[in-house]
Amino acid sequence: MKVVASLALAAAAVTLAAPASAQFAKPEDAVKYRQSAMFIMGQHFGRIGAMVNGKAPYDAAAAAASAEVVADMAKLPWPGFHPSTDKITQTKAKPEIYAEPAKFKEASEKLQAEAPKLATVAKANNLDTLKAQFGETAKACKGCHDNFRNQ
Repeated sequence: MKVVASLALAAAAVTLAAPASAQFAKPEDAVKYRQSAMFIMGQHFGRIGAMVNGKAPYDAAAAAASAEVVADMAKLPWPGFHPSTDKITQTKAKPEIYAEPAKFKEASEKLQAEAPKLATVAKANNLDTLKAQFGETAKACKGCHDNFRNQ
């Protein structure tokens, strides 16, 4: 019985230590995962954008809630850009993601740094401050999209 328990514990440790890419059964699953994370992030970022651009009434609580989602989602899509996904054509990902992984990682880290700032600023209930940080976060998004996303 102790051997079975030890083996189960060892299997759990190996599973938890496995690289993030191992969570996907096939490359298409990784693409779906990253696209889903990006879609949700985009929806919430767009809600904030509508407010800061005067296309929707400013709602501090809604902006803060959406900014929290953006900050959370900004952490998620990156394992879905596994090298095994480079041949999948039903995606807007440019080949540069795989050809320039350090540059792509730098761009993803920029978004991951700016998104929590947006969440923090959104909680302050100051539209002008939110506008400024929204612009910085949008630059991080745009920098990645310009270099690594087909429109």
